[in-house]
Amino acid sequence: MRRTPGNRHVSGRYEPHERSVDADVAGAVGRVLTRELRDRVDEAAGIDAVFAQDVAERVARFALGGKRMRSQFLWWGLRAAHPGAVREQVGGALRIGAALELLQTCALVHDDVMDGSALRRGRPSVHRELDVQYGSPNAAGAGGSFGDAGAILVGDLALAWADDMVADTELAAGTRRGVLGVWRAIRAEMVAGQYLDLHGQATGSRSAVRAIRIACLKSALYSVERPLALGAALAGADGSVTAALCAAGRPAGIAFQLRDDLLSVFGDPVDTGKPCGEDIRQGKPTYLITVARERAEAADDHAGTAFLDAALGDAELSDDALARVRECLVSTGARAAVEARIAELVEQSAAHLAAAGGIADAPRARLLDLFQRVAAGRDTTGGQRPHRAEAVPAAAGTAAATPGGTAGARLEALAGGDAR
Repeated sequence: MRRTPGNRHVSGRYEPHERSVDADVAGAVGRVLTRELRDRVDEAAGIDAVFAQDVAERVARFALGGKRMRSQFLWWGLRAAHPGAVREQVGGALRIGAALELLQTCALVHDDVMDGSALRRGRPSVHRELDVQYGSPNAAGAGGSFGDAGAILVGDLALAWADDMVADTELAAGTRRGVLGVWRAIRAEMVAGQYLDLHGQATGSRSAVRAIRIACLKSALYSVERPLALGAALAGADGSVTAALCAAGRPAGIAFQLRDDLLSVFGDPVDTGKPCGEDIRQGKPTYLITVARERAEAADDHAGTAFLDAALGDAELSDDALARVRECLVSTGARAAVEARIAELVEQSAAHLAAAGGIADAPRARLLDLFQRVAAGRDTTGGQRPHRAEAVPAAAGTAAATPGGTAGARLEALAGGDAR
């Protein structure tokens, strides 16, 4: 059934059994997302062909390229709270999971503009891609480049489509209230975390407590705890079950951000898809940096403290200087301290999960595995086959143009033709 604007979704084309979703959550969400985006891109083409190719198709490519981590937490939150999910819950979970992927698209595209990041997932970020495509980096005027302005609109459209997917999902009245309450919270907390991150850079914050607060808002709530709460809301879970899942998710979510901080400095760009040392050059007051500085101060290492202060926020920091930053993070014991903190947080999540009553063995085991994977920076698919939209071509009009034909046909090509 084709979606028409204003109509609620009626699940008639793809109604998988919960056990088939269990076997491949990322793939099931990806199929729903592909179907939705095909219709959305076709609608955009009816508005304007340039808008469809430059903005709408970029939203689609970006959204289809993720690992579906948040939608997996949503699904296993549902299964933990209601092991025998009914048809409405399965369809609703897959659609809300797809909406989370669009929300993440908005967050990452805007984040790259704010940070001036050149790469995302190993390829040019959206704003850089637009600048290269049109060869006019200052076309938007002195206030910013054309690419920056265009990328903001790409993120805005992703957010609008995410909200539309939630609004168009058919749910029972009580379930809808619960889902919308969590959805409102996740959007506000996402913005709050990003703002505090920027605020910390602007004010030169060096507080470890503040760094953890940012990690909680930007990653723990947004990436793990709230997706679990969405799953619980879809299951119609009572407050005690939701609270237990959230208590288990928050420590793992903080661990996820601390791992990301480590990977930004010590990780391989081939694996992370981002330049090494970007957090340092951008002046982000991460927990890793604040711990290193506190330890240098405690040891009266004034030279080390001064060096870290000078390096943080130095956009022209050389590779040699970045290597010295790494040495300082190791010699102060900051790297080991953060690794230890991650291990403690995972133990806390495991303990909360073990203490939660009424959760079947299978969802409990899958959630524990997800907690461990995000804290270790490992792929969250758990050995499941990768979804077929992971490799996406460059934008139409760039060196590697998308296939011709209708916008929907091009999107099906992006998704490997798997738009069931």
